[in-house]
Amino acid sequence: MSVGIVGAGITGLALTHYLRERGVDAVAFEATDSPGGVIRSTRVDGRVLDHGPQRTRLTPAIEELVDACGLRDDLLVADDDLPLYVYVDGRLRPVPFTPREFLSTDLLSVRGKLRLLAEPLTEGARDDETAGEYFRRKFGAEAYHNLVEPLFGGIYGSDPMEMPGRYALDTVERMEQSGSLVRAALNRVIEGGERPPPISFADGMAQLPQAIYERNADRVALDTPVDRIVAEDSGYRLETAAGDERVDHVVVTTRADVAAGLLADVDAESARALRRLYYNPLAYVHLVSEAAPAGYGYQVRHDEPLRTLGVTWNDSLFDRDGVYTCFLGGMENPGMVDRSERELGRIAATEFEDVLGVSAEVLNVTRHQRGIPAYDGSWTAMEEVDLPDGLTLATNYTGRMGVPGRVREAKRLAETFATTD
Repeated sequence: MSVGIVGAGITGLALTHYLRERGVDAVAFEATDSPGGVIRSTRVDGRVLDHGPQRTRLTPAIEELVDACGLRDDLLVADDDLPLYVYVDGRLRPVPFTPREFLSTDLLSVRGKLRLLAEPLTEGARDDETAGEYFRRKFGAEAYHNLVEPLFGGIYGSDPMEMPGRYALDTVERMEQSGSLVRAALNRVIEGGERPPPISFADGMAQLPQAIYERNADRVALDTPVDRIVAEDSGYRLETAAGDERVDHVVVTTRADVAAGLLADVDAESARALRRLYYNPLAYVHLVSEAAPAGYGYQVRHDEPLRTLGVTWNDSLFDRDGVYTCFLGGMENPGMVDRSERELGRIAATEFEDVLGVSAEVLNVTRHQRGIPAYDGSWTAMEEVDLPDGLTLATNYTGRMGVPGRVREAKRLAETFATTD
């Protein structure tokens, strides 16, 4: 078995690493001159800025990679008990994570709390409903509006009412197996169950993919885009400017539109479907401020008069020298990313001061025209994707988003290839 991997983001790099561990021949091709894909970190005025994921969680698989790459000394672990806020009715309000916090929160009225507690009496997810319809039906209008919509929607920069449930609710449906989402959450609290803590690294999130690349550099070709995938009698040929590579199996880890271009000659119908997938555009504005609040940051309720979607408090999480990351754009305001850097910085700094009462200066502005999968109605196109044997899509639009999900899928694929005759 030999495997060709298109893309050296975290999925492609982790897959390359796991295949080496299992003795499977593999080579990864990356179109850019640096590994990591959307995970990118830089320093501006000596401060670490992340231009993609701001953190991940120290799951067992991530911890294994940390130790395999010798990153333990550079690991930064945040306090998982820090509060998370939602900006509602003109001020920040903490999200309740414990029964005591739930009883005292002013994010919900007494009636709203009672309605949420009636969730076990509602039926499970339906095949024909959106994520928003599901959550509103399960928790009531008030809890949906003040909690679920800004928090769940904030993950994707999308409106949950536009997200087909069968693509956006996989984790929720697993929690439902206990019979109730509320009961599952309470069991976690009562039984002392803890999620892995939030982490980053001394030089930012990109330190992880960089370290994986350095351990597997002989199997990763940077600055070498795959121009074409060609089916042959026994396997596939990856055509690049540096030469052709013949492999038994190809794993494509790129964005949907890039994958569509590569797969057009192999499976035209699947390629056409992939071109229909929509990504939400996002702008990241990094600020520096002496505000010094404690917490993860905040998400903004959709009907508030702010254009900021949310803000990560990097300074509080990882002692990032006064750094805060503001997010703008998303499904509600996709044209925001087309504004000038000056205008984006002005909006982010002004609204930051409006919320926290402390001024901020702009460090950097980063635009992502195709930021993150929207999981909106366009995602029904995935029903038309049915690739031939020997071709696999392993990406954040075919599996779980987030670094842990990408690493988990890479490990599962490596185990499959290692046991294939």
